[in-house]
Amino acid sequence: MADRKARGVTGGQIGAASVSGPERSETDLVIVTGVSGGGRSTVARALENVGYYVVDNLPQALMLDMAELAFRAGGAARHTAMVLDVRSRAFSTDLSGAVRALRDRGFTPRVLFVDADDEVLIRRFENVRRSHPLQADGRLSDGIAAERELLIEARESADVVIDTSHLNVNQLRARVEELFGGEDNRRLRVTVLSFGFKYGLPPDADFVVDARFLPNPYWVPELRDHSGRDEPVSRYVLSQRGASTFVETFVRLVNATAPGFEREGKRYLTVAVGCTGGKHRSVAIAEELARRLRDVRLAASAQHRDLGRE
Repeated sequence: MADRKARGVTGGQIGAASVSGPERSETDLVIVTGVSGGGRSTVARALENVGYYVVDNLPQALMLDMAELAFRAGGAARHTAMVLDVRSRAFSTDLSGAVRALRDRGFTPRVLFVDADDEVLIRRFENVRRSHPLQADGRLSDGIAAERELLIEARESADVVIDTSHLNVNQLRARVEELFGGEDNRRLRVTVLSFGFKYGLPPDADFVVDARFLPNPYWVPELRDHSGRDEPVSRYVLSQRGASTFVETFVRLVNATAPGFEREGKRYLTVAVGCTGGKHRSVAIAEELARRLRDVRLAASAQHRDLGRE
Protein backbone atom coordinates (compact mmCIF):
# COMPACT_ATOMS: atom_id res chain seq x y z
CA MET A 1 0.00 0.00 0.00
CA ALA A 2 1.11 3.55 -0.65
CA ASP A 3 3.55 5.16 1.76
CA ARG A 4 1.65 7.74 3.79
CA LYS A 5 4.75 9.70 4.83
CA ALA A 6 6.29 12.35 2.61
CA ARG A 7 9.98 11.54 2.39
CA GLY A 8 12.70 13.12 0.30
CA VAL A 9 10.55 16.00 -0.98
CA THR A 10 12.15 19.39 -0.65
CA GLY A 11 11.02 22.80 -1.76
CA GLY A 12 12.20 24.03 -5.11
CA GLN A 13 12.79 20.59 -6.60
CA ILE A 14 10.25 21.29 -9.30
CA GLY A 15 10.81 24.44 -11.29
CA ALA A 16 8.18 26.69 -12.78
CA ALA A 17 9.41 25.78 -16.25
CA SER A 18 8.23 22.17 -15.98
CA VAL A 19 6.25 20.59 -18.76
CA SER A 20 3.07 22.50 -19.49
CA GLY A 21 -0.12 21.34 -21.06
CA PRO A 22 -3.64 20.18 -20.29
CA GLU A 23 -2.35 16.78 -19.15
CA ARG A 24 -2.02 18.11 -15.60
CA SER A 25 -5.81 18.11 -15.32
CA GLU A 26 -5.69 14.32 -15.67
CA THR A 27 -3.73 14.05 -12.42
CA ASP A 28 -6.33 13.31 -9.76
CA LEU A 29 -5.42 15.42 -6.71
CA VAL A 30 -7.33 15.33 -3.44
CA ILE A 31 -6.45 17.70 -0.59
CA VAL A 32 -7.65 16.52 2.81
CA THR A 33 -7.88 18.88 5.75
CA GLY A 34 -10.21 19.58 8.64
CA VAL A 35 -10.43 19.76 12.39
CA SER A 36 -8.22 17.64 14.63
CA GLY A 37 -10.22 14.63 15.78
CA GLY A 38 -12.50 14.92 12.76
CA GLY A 39 -11.24 11.74 11.09
CA ARG A 40 -8.43 12.72 8.70
CA SER A 41 -6.52 9.50 9.41
CA THR A 42 -9.55 7.37 8.57
CA VAL A 43 -10.06 9.37 5.38
CA ALA A 44 -6.41 8.82 4.44
CA ARG A 45 -6.70 5.05 4.92
CA ALA A 46 -9.92 4.96 2.92
CA LEU A 47 -8.27 6.83 0.05
CA GLU A 48 -5.41 4.33 0.12
CA ASN A 49 -7.98 1.54 -0.11
CA VAL A 50 -9.27 2.92 -3.41
CA GLY A 51 -5.81 3.37 -4.92
CA TYR A 52 -4.60 6.83 -3.93
CA TYR A 53 -0.98 7.56 -3.08
CA VAL A 54 -1.40 9.39 0.24
CA VAL A 55 1.10 11.92 1.55
CA ASP A 56 0.38 12.58 5.22
CA ASN A 57 1.14 15.81 7.09
CA LEU A 58 2.45 17.54 3.97
CA PRO A 59 3.60 21.15 4.52
CA GLN A 60 1.30 23.40 2.57
CA ALA A 61 4.28 25.12 0.91
CA LEU A 62 5.13 21.82 -0.82
CA MET A 63 1.70 21.15 -2.35
CA LEU A 64 2.68 22.43 -5.79
CA ASP A 65 5.96 20.49 -5.74
CA MET A 66 4.12 17.32 -4.74
CA ALA A 67 1.56 17.82 -7.49
CA GLU A 68 4.32 18.21 -10.07
CA LEU A 69 6.03 15.07 -8.78
CA ALA A 70 2.76 13.15 -9.12
CA PHE A 71 2.25 14.51 -12.64
CA ARG A 72 5.74 13.53 -13.75
CA ALA A 73 5.66 10.13 -12.07
CA GLY A 74 2.38 9.06 -13.63
CA GLY A 75 1.22 5.53 -12.97
CA ALA A 76 -0.20 5.04 -9.48
CA ALA A 77 0.80 8.60 -8.55
CA ARG A 78 -1.83 9.92 -10.98
CA HIS A 79 -4.17 9.53 -8.00
CA THR A 80 -2.55 11.45 -5.14
CA ALA A 81 -4.02 12.70 -1.87
CA MET A 82 -2.30 15.28 0.30
CA VAL A 83 -3.29 15.45 3.97
CA LEU A 84 -2.73 18.83 5.63
CA ASP A 85 -2.53 19.19 9.39
CA VAL A 86 -2.84 22.46 11.32
CA ARG A 87 -0.18 21.10 13.69
CA SER A 88 2.44 21.43 10.94
CA ARG A 89 4.66 24.46 11.45
CA ALA A 90 4.41 25.04 7.72
CA PHE A 91 0.59 25.25 7.82
CA SER A 92 -0.84 28.45 6.37
CA THR A 93 -4.39 29.72 6.59
CA ASP A 94 -4.24 30.63 2.89
CA LEU A 95 -5.25 27.20 1.62
CA SER A 96 -7.45 28.78 -1.06
CA GLY A 97 -4.39 30.59 -2.40
CA ALA A 98 -2.44 27.34 -2.56
CA VAL A 99 -5.34 25.68 -4.39
CA ARG A 100 -5.49 28.60 -6.84
CA ALA A 101 -1.78 28.14 -7.52
CA LEU A 102 -2.41 24.50 -8.38
CA ARG A 103 -5.25 25.45 -10.71
CA ASP A 104 -3.16 28.16 -12.35
CA ARG A 105 -0.60 25.45 -13.15
CA GLY A 106 -3.33 23.35 -14.80
CA PHE A 107 -4.26 20.95 -11.99
CA THR A 108 -7.84 20.38 -10.87
CA PRO A 109 -7.58 19.59 -7.13
CA ARG A 110 -10.52 18.65 -4.95
CA VAL A 111 -10.60 19.75 -1.32
CA LEU A 112 -12.16 17.45 1.28
CA PHE A 113 -12.83 18.93 4.73
CA VAL A 114 -13.69 16.75 7.73
CA ASP A 115 -15.62 18.35 10.57
CA ALA A 116 -17.49 17.38 13.74
CA ASP A 117 -19.44 19.07 16.51
CA ASP A 118 -17.41 20.53 19.38
CA GLU A 119 -19.03 18.16 21.88
CA VAL A 120 -18.08 15.16 19.77
CA LEU A 121 -14.50 16.38 19.36
CA ILE A 122 -14.13 16.91 23.11
CA ARG A 123 -15.43 13.40 23.78
CA ARG A 124 -13.02 11.90 21.22
CA PHE A 125 -10.01 13.65 22.73
CA GLU A 126 -11.04 12.66 26.24
CA ASN A 127 -11.52 9.03 25.20
CA VAL A 128 -7.92 8.79 23.94
CA ARG A 129 -6.61 11.05 26.75
CA ARG A 130 -4.94 13.44 24.36
CA SER A 131 -4.73 17.21 24.45
CA HIS A 132 -5.68 19.31 21.45
CA PRO A 133 -2.65 20.41 19.37
CA LEU A 134 -3.61 24.07 19.83
CA GLN A 135 -4.78 23.76 23.43
CA ALA A 136 -1.52 24.93 25.07
CA ASP A 137 -2.28 25.63 28.74
CA GLY A 138 -5.98 26.18 28.11
CA ARG A 139 -8.96 23.87 27.88
CA LEU A 140 -9.84 21.46 25.08
CA SER A 141 -12.58 23.84 23.96
CA ASP A 142 -10.00 26.64 23.64
CA GLY A 143 -7.86 24.56 21.28
CA ILE A 144 -10.89 23.58 19.18
CA ALA A 145 -12.01 27.21 18.92
CA ALA A 146 -8.52 28.35 17.89
CA GLU A 147 -8.32 25.70 15.21
CA ARG A 148 -11.77 26.53 13.84
CA GLU A 149 -10.67 30.15 13.48
CA LEU A 150 -7.66 29.04 11.42
CA LEU A 151 -9.78 26.79 9.21
CA ILE A 152 -12.75 29.07 8.44
CA GLU A 153 -11.69 29.82 4.87
CA ALA A 154 -10.59 26.24 4.19
CA ARG A 155 -14.01 24.93 5.18
CA GLU A 156 -15.88 27.54 3.16
CA SER A 157 -13.86 26.80 0.02
CA ALA A 158 -13.94 22.99 0.28
CA ASP A 159 -15.48 20.98 -2.54
CA VAL A 160 -16.99 18.52 -0.08
CA VAL A 161 -17.48 18.69 3.69
CA ILE A 162 -18.05 15.48 5.64
CA ASP A 163 -19.47 15.93 9.11
CA THR A 164 -18.34 12.90 11.10
CA SER A 165 -20.27 13.67 14.29
CA HIS A 166 -22.64 10.76 13.77
CA LEU A 167 -20.40 8.48 11.70
CA ASN A 168 -18.38 5.57 13.03
CA VAL A 169 -15.07 4.59 11.43
CA ASN A 170 -16.66 2.11 9.03
CA GLN A 171 -19.35 4.57 7.94
CA LEU A 172 -16.77 7.29 7.30
CA ARG A 173 -14.58 4.93 5.32
CA ALA A 174 -17.56 3.80 3.24
CA ARG A 175 -18.52 7.42 2.54
CA VAL A 176 -15.02 8.28 1.30
CA GLU A 177 -14.75 5.14 -0.80
CA GLU A 178 -18.15 5.83 -2.32
CA LEU A 179 -17.16 9.42 -3.19
CA PHE A 180 -13.68 8.74 -4.53
CA GLY A 181 -13.63 5.09 -5.57
CA GLY A 182 -15.62 5.24 -8.79
CA GLU A 183 -14.05 4.96 -12.21
CA ASP A 184 -15.53 8.31 -13.23
CA ASN A 185 -14.99 10.26 -10.03
CA ARG A 186 -15.08 13.62 -11.79
CA ARG A 187 -18.85 13.37 -12.40
CA LEU A 188 -21.32 14.98 -10.05
CA ARG A 189 -22.10 12.45 -7.33
CA VAL A 190 -25.36 12.77 -5.43
CA THR A 191 -25.71 11.49 -1.87
CA VAL A 192 -29.30 11.19 -0.64
CA LEU A 193 -28.95 11.30 3.13
CA SER A 194 -31.82 10.39 5.45
CA PHE A 195 -31.83 11.95 8.93
CA GLY A 196 -34.01 12.63 11.95
CA PHE A 197 -34.93 16.23 12.69
CA LYS A 198 -34.76 15.53 16.40
CA TYR A 199 -31.01 14.86 16.01
CA GLY A 200 -30.38 18.10 14.10
CA LEU A 201 -29.92 19.12 10.47
CA PRO A 202 -26.97 17.69 8.51
CA PRO A 203 -24.58 20.65 8.22
CA ASP A 204 -23.23 19.49 4.84
CA ALA A 205 -26.63 19.35 3.08
CA ASP A 206 -27.14 21.26 -0.18
CA PHE A 207 -30.90 20.57 -0.26
CA VAL A 208 -33.07 19.70 2.76
CA VAL A 209 -36.30 17.79 2.10
CA ASP A 210 -38.97 17.37 4.80
CA ALA A 211 -40.92 14.08 4.65
CA ARG A 212 -42.93 14.70 7.83
CA PHE A 213 -46.06 15.55 5.82
CA LEU A 214 -46.50 11.80 5.27
CA PRO A 215 -48.22 9.54 7.86
CA ASN A 216 -45.70 8.10 10.28
CA PRO A 217 -45.32 4.28 10.18
CA TYR A 218 -44.24 4.48 13.82
CA TRP A 219 -47.93 4.60 14.74
CA VAL A 220 -48.68 1.38 12.82
CA PRO A 221 -47.87 -1.42 15.31
CA GLU A 222 -46.77 -3.98 12.71
CA LEU A 223 -44.40 -1.44 11.08
CA ARG A 224 -42.96 0.28 14.15
CA ASP A 225 -39.99 -2.05 14.61
CA HIS A 226 -39.09 -2.06 10.91
CA SER A 227 -37.18 0.63 9.00
CA GLY A 228 -37.72 2.38 5.69
CA ARG A 229 -35.38 -0.13 4.09
CA ASP A 230 -37.88 -2.91 4.72
CA GLU A 231 -40.39 -3.54 1.98
CA PRO A 232 -43.58 -3.23 4.11
CA VAL A 233 -42.54 0.20 5.40
CA SER A 234 -41.34 1.36 2.00
CA ARG A 235 -44.60 0.26 0.39
CA TYR A 236 -46.62 1.99 3.10
CA VAL A 237 -44.72 5.29 2.80
CA LEU A 238 -44.57 5.42 -0.98
CA SER A 239 -48.26 4.54 -1.37
CA GLN A 240 -49.36 7.57 0.61
CA ARG A 241 -51.06 10.43 -1.19
CA GLY A 242 -48.47 12.87 -2.54
CA ALA A 243 -45.44 10.64 -1.91
CA SER A 244 -44.79 9.76 -5.55
CA THR A 245 -45.26 13.37 -6.68
CA PHE A 246 -42.96 14.52 -3.88
CA VAL A 247 -40.16 12.19 -4.99
CA GLU A 248 -40.63 12.95 -8.68
CA THR A 249 -40.50 16.71 -8.01
CA PHE A 250 -37.09 16.42 -6.38
CA VAL A 251 -35.82 14.08 -9.10
CA ARG A 252 -36.68 16.79 -11.63
CA LEU A 253 -35.08 19.48 -9.45
CA VAL A 254 -31.79 17.61 -9.01
CA ASN A 255 -31.71 16.51 -12.64
CA ALA A 256 -32.33 20.09 -13.82
CA THR A 257 -29.62 21.61 -11.63
CA ALA A 258 -26.97 18.89 -12.05
CA PRO A 259 -25.55 20.20 -15.36
CA GLY A 260 -25.15 23.66 -13.87
CA PHE A 261 -23.42 22.32 -10.77
CA GLU A 262 -21.04 20.35 -12.99
CA ARG A 263 -20.26 23.43 -15.09
CA GLU A 264 -19.47 25.33 -11.89
CA GLY A 265 -17.04 22.59 -10.83
CA LYS A 266 -19.18 21.11 -8.03
CA ARG A 267 -18.66 17.37 -7.84
CA TYR A 268 -20.66 16.42 -4.74
CA LEU A 269 -24.28 17.17 -3.95
CA THR A 270 -26.04 16.14 -0.74
CA VAL A 271 -29.82 15.95 -0.65
CA ALA A 272 -30.90 15.48 2.98
CA VAL A 273 -34.32 13.89 3.56
CA GLY A 274 -35.66 14.28 7.09
CA CYS A 275 -38.43 12.85 9.21
CA THR A 276 -38.87 12.84 12.97
CA GLY A 277 -36.44 10.08 13.95
CA GLY A 278 -34.71 9.14 10.70
CA LYS A 279 -35.99 5.56 10.73
CA HIS A 280 -39.11 5.20 8.56
CA ARG A 281 -40.28 7.94 6.17
CA SER A 282 -36.96 9.62 5.42
CA VAL A 283 -35.22 6.28 4.84
CA ALA A 284 -37.90 5.03 2.44
CA ILE A 285 -37.98 8.33 0.53
CA ALA A 286 -34.15 8.52 0.38
CA GLU A 287 -33.88 5.01 -1.06
CA GLU A 288 -36.55 5.72 -3.66
CA LEU A 289 -35.11 9.13 -4.58
CA ALA A 290 -31.62 7.66 -5.08
CA ARG A 291 -33.07 4.85 -7.22
CA ARG A 292 -34.96 7.28 -9.45
CA LEU A 293 -31.92 9.53 -9.78
CA ARG A 294 -29.93 6.54 -11.01
CA ASP A 295 -32.75 5.89 -13.49
CA VAL A 296 -32.04 9.31 -15.04
CA ARG A 297 -28.33 8.42 -15.21
CA LEU A 298 -27.07 10.37 -12.22
CA ALA A 299 -24.47 8.84 -9.89
CA ALA A 300 -26.60 8.62 -6.75
CA SER A 301 -26.53 6.60 -3.55
CA ALA A 302 -28.57 6.57 -0.35
CA GLN A 303 -27.08 6.83 3.13
CA HIS A 304 -28.84 6.87 6.47
CA ARG A 305 -27.33 9.02 9.20
CA ASP A 306 -29.61 8.20 12.10
CA LEU A 307 -30.87 4.72 11.28
CA GLY A 308 -30.34 2.52 14.33
CA ARG A 309 -30.12 5.38 16.86
CA GLU A 310 -33.54 4.62 18.35
